[in-house]
Amino acid sequence: MSEFMQQLAALRDDNNVAALCEAIPYARLMGVEVSTGDDGELLFQLPFYPRNVGNTALPALHGGLIGGFLENAALLHLIWHRESLEAPKIVDFSLDYLRSGRPQTLFARCEITKQGKRVAHVLIEAWQEDRRKPVAVARAHFLLTQ
Repeated sequence: MSEFMQQLAALRDDNNVAALCEAIPYARLMGVEVSTGDDGELLFQLPFYPRNVGNTALPALHGGLIGGFLENAALLHLIWHRESLEAPKIVDFSLDYLRSGRPQTLFARCEITKQGKRVAHVLIEAWQEDRRKPVAVARAHFLLTQ
């Protein structure tokens, strides 16, 4: 087990979900925040920053930023809910649906749809104002090590 995974395990044991994103450099760079919702599940947030605009004519959030946010959310969600202290490795990430994100906070929730001994599949949904109107839906597939 790496020192990094030991740090994440300590955060999980302390239920310090807010510090989770601070431990991941790319998530920290994007400004990702995570909290626990009313139902106890992780709620990821990407607050709007002008630097995150990809199309200044609309304006709209950069599509690559949305994809990176969803991929990080899936990884963090899996790390938070797994008992293993080994880092999962992403094998595949695919966007099923993506539309322009307005210049406002983007929210995401994840669901582990399949988890075996060697593979895990995570469904990620992102929205802005209304969860029933998604901005993006993606799937991530991870290789798990013991």
